[in-house]
Amino acid sequence: MPSASPCIREGKLHHLLARDLVPGDIVSLSIGDRIPADIRLTEVTDLLVDESSFTGEAEPSSKTDTPLTGGGDLTTLSNIVFMGTLVQYGKGQGVVIGTGERSQFGEVFKMMQAEETPKTPLQKSMDKLGKQLTLFSFGIIGLIMFTGWLQGKHLLSMFTIGVSLAVAAIPEGLPIVVTVTLVLGVLRMARKRVIVKKLPIVETLGCCNVICSDKTGTLTANEMTVTQLVTSDGLHAEVSGVGYNGQGTVCLLPSKEVIKQFSNISVGKLVEAGCVANNATIRKNAMMGQPTEGALVALAMKMGLNDIKDSYKRKKEIPFSSEQKWMAVQCSPRNEEQEDIYFMKGAFEEVIRYCTMYNHGGIPLPLTPQQRAFCQQEEKRMGSLGLRVLALASGPELGELTFLGLIGIIDPPRAGVEEAVHVLSDSGLSVKMITGDALETALAIGRNIGLCNGKLSAMSGEEVESAEQGELAERVGKVSVFFRTSPKHKLKIIKALQESGAIVAMTGDGVNDAVALKSADIGIAMGRTGTDVSKEAANMILVDDDFSAIMNAVEEGKGIFHNIKNFVRFQLSTSISALSLITLSTVCNLPSPLNAMQILWINIIMDGPPAQSLGVEPVDRDTLRQPPRNVKDVILGRALILKILLSAATIISGTLFIFWKEMPEDKASTPRTTTMTFTCFVLFDLFNALTCRSQTKLISEIGFLRNRTFLYSVLGSVLGQLAVIYLPPLQKVFQTENLGALGEWEGSPGTAAVLAACTGQLQTFLGREVPAWGLPVPKGLGSFLDICTG
Repeated sequence: MPSASPCIREGKLHHLLARDLVPGDIVSLSIGDRIPADIRLTEVTDLLVDESSFTGEAEPSSKTDTPLTGGGDLTTLSNIVFMGTLVQYGKGQGVVIGTGERSQFGEVFKMMQAEETPKTPLQKSMDKLGKQLTLFSFGIIGLIMFTGWLQGKHLLSMFTIGVSLAVAAIPEGLPIVVTVTLVLGVLRMARKRVIVKKLPIVETLGCCNVICSDKTGTLTANEMTVTQLVTSDGLHAEVSGVGYNGQGTVCLLPSKEVIKQFSNISVGKLVEAGCVANNATIRKNAMMGQPTEGALVALAMKMGLNDIKDSYKRKKEIPFSSEQKWMAVQCSPRNEEQEDIYFMKGAFEEVIRYCTMYNHGGIPLPLTPQQRAFCQQEEKRMGSLGLRVLALASGPELGELTFLGLIGIIDPPRAGVEEAVHVLSDSGLSVKMITGDALETALAIGRNIGLCNGKLSAMSGEEVESAEQGELAERVGKVSVFFRTSPKHKLKIIKALQESGAIVAMTGDGVNDAVALKSADIGIAMGRTGTDVSKEAANMILVDDDFSAIMNAVEEGKGIFHNIKNFVRFQLSTSISALSLITLSTVCNLPSPLNAMQILWINIIMDGPPAQSLGVEPVDRDTLRQPPRNVKDVILGRALILKILLSAATIISGTLFIFWKEMPEDKASTPRTTTMTFTCFVLFDLFNALTCRSQTKLISEIGFLRNRTFLYSVLGSVLGQLAVIYLPPLQKVFQTENLGALGEWEGSPGTAAVLAACTGQLQTFLGREVPAWGLPVPKGLGSFLDICTG
């Protein structure tokens, strides 16, 4: 908002802050002003207002003071200017009709505040997993304690074992791992110029299957650029380079001859007219003035005609108006004794009315009906490509102008957007464009960036508004372009997509995007061009406004969920193994293979560092090619439960074998027995952790040294286990004894460790090569898996 605005209140002139304005104040507006309130215009002089942050349209809106009939959308009325928009040209005066929350800007902000941020799929999965594990674990622990009590075992001893198992069974490291994994993902994304405001949003990107994007400033550069020229004598030229930096070339077609200055007289005169009939300036790549006129100045710079405007002295200007649809200037050449000349630019059908001749290689020839028809056909062709077409002419009198040709202008796609859309589409995401622009412009940009491989279907804001929510939910999935939309239309589209089961990301930069950004599962704002309101509403910010950065964010999201599943697989296979060992020994009336302190050691020390280091496993480069995760998929799915059960079965069978082999004939529990069993379990566990680094790849494929944090944590765990076995103070605490010679390590525990590694890698290989191992799941096990997965 401006620091102060000149206004008339009770007949006196004041300079008031935007917050001090009230309805009824009369406010004056001039070029460069940020409009402080919603204002009904009463006086206008060539007033053009940049409303791109509010409506999403790149072209400035021409304003009038003419009274209009009521009805319709307030934002479409040309005699009202809106709070937060920018005066680009001209001046005006009007009466304040809305301030603060009662302005259209405030209405959007209130709608945004009313929208609640939905719970992320990860949060829902974590809630469900926590409930499942709690019920299952405490049920088994209760069974163990009850069975031991029936067998006459010491109640305090059973209670101690129960508490230890409770600690071991519940993966209390899961919240830490999830948080650390998300934080590391956020840091990696920050290095790629993506700021994440809420941690769980990172993982949500992994199951996002629809990206809705605003057009202006997001998919496009919001820098009007000339792309095509057609001279009055039939020459066609293409223009390269984007924006206002003057970089690029003008090439004749089909010869690809590069044109500089007046090396081609027809093209030179066309560009000269566009530059002289112009009020924009470009200094240090910054444009001041109307974007369309800025595009014409940039075109002149590409041809080396930067200073052509200085060759003429302007005497008179006939400004553009929405009624006449053209502007003209009367100039006199500075260095030659020539008569005055008019340069005109505007809509083709209006400019051509003032022309009697057309330019043919620098020679004026009579404008025949055939020549007029050719130019009209070219204007329609360029318009069908989504270009804004300007006609240009020059001559000694307004009624005797020479037609020079047509210039096609568009707000071009950002660099890298087309590739990003292609990659995202290949990975299973549907990209949709929502814009306030007209249908032709929207379709042209959609084709240029490769939406739906060019097979576009469109829907207008009016159709969105008239459709019932249920009907809209059925239709939106098939539509790739939404045009002439308002903030409420965008919100309705997002709601309809979510109702159809989609996880929706919304990108935008304007006030008109804020409500949709807040309502979407993932709101993504632009860092450079984004308004403060859009950044406040969003969950993520693209610092460089680079749409292609979304690819990196989606990749991180998918990788994070895989790392969380790897952690859960490792933790639960350990927990189930410990629970099963104690359960089997209790039911069979055998001494406990592990004591309470050993169970706690396994859980806190052994599982802690290795398990948490699984959360920092680097993202697999193949992750982006995988389709988005179904939002209904839980962390603990059928496939993961099978892998957990197989890993647990390996640990249980190997540990029980060692326990049985080392048990004395009187079946009494000795320090040696528990030490061998304890060590075997730990080695099984560590090699199981190695296998859990990937669900689909072998260790040889992902690289043994790729996750150094994991290797250091495993090494630390091994050293800790050796300390527990060989250091006398720790032997007393954990009731262990020396295992003696190396031969004992190479025997039972060593064999167990190798067996665990081979079994785990075999699981991974079979699970990848033969999905679900190609075997039918037994009916009883299938029912059990269904119960576990909810």
